[in-house]
Amino acid sequence: MQSTIIQTAALPVMESFYTLQGEGFHQGKAAYFIRLGGCDVGCVWCDVKESWDADKHPQIAISDLVREAAANPGRIAVITGGEPLMHNLDGLTKALHKAGFRNHIETSGSSPLSGSWDWITLSPKKFKAPLAEVCAQAHELKIIIYNKSDFAWAEKYAAMAGKHCRLYLQPEWSRAAEMTPLIVDYVKDNPQWQISLQIHKYINVP
Repeated sequence: MQSTIIQTAALPVMESFYTLQGEGFHQGKAAYFIRLGGCDVGCVWCDVKESWDADKHPQIAISDLVREAAANPGRIAVITGGEPLMHNLDGLTKALHKAGFRNHIETSGSSPLSGSWDWITLSPKKFKAPLAEVCAQAHELKIIIYNKSDFAWAEKYAAMAGKHCRLYLQPEWSRAAEMTPLIVDYVKDNPQWQISLQIHKYINVP
């Protein structure tokens, strides 16, 4: 019965593409991105606001998503959004694992975890707080720095993360010229943090 559900289940997909992971610990690695539609967080500076309404995106069968992903040589699948945890991801991650993929997710942590994950990137947002259970299981905490006050906010969630969670500060793209020097100084003073840059935007890949 479970295999039938996996074969017939579908998810709203805004886009899917093969590229390089541009951020965080796995920066520079080949990865297949699946961007799901639907988000209830609503960041004002979001660069994919067109993902917010799940109904505007086609429902694509999990079997088709996995087949398209497997046509590429890389074996990291990154599930992102929108907010991907608005959907039950058990079927998708099981099918991807069966096809030999490592499953990575990028989430605000505002919805309960579903799916089986090899890497959880938590990027909490002020507009809807992450759940404690997601904070505890995150492999990487990525805080977007938009204002100077965000450094104190970053420390709040670092205290909630597990002791082995990697800590990243990333400038919000439109304010990178102003925020990046502040992040550099902060990391020098607080070396438990690292800087994350959106290298895909610098090298013009998706």
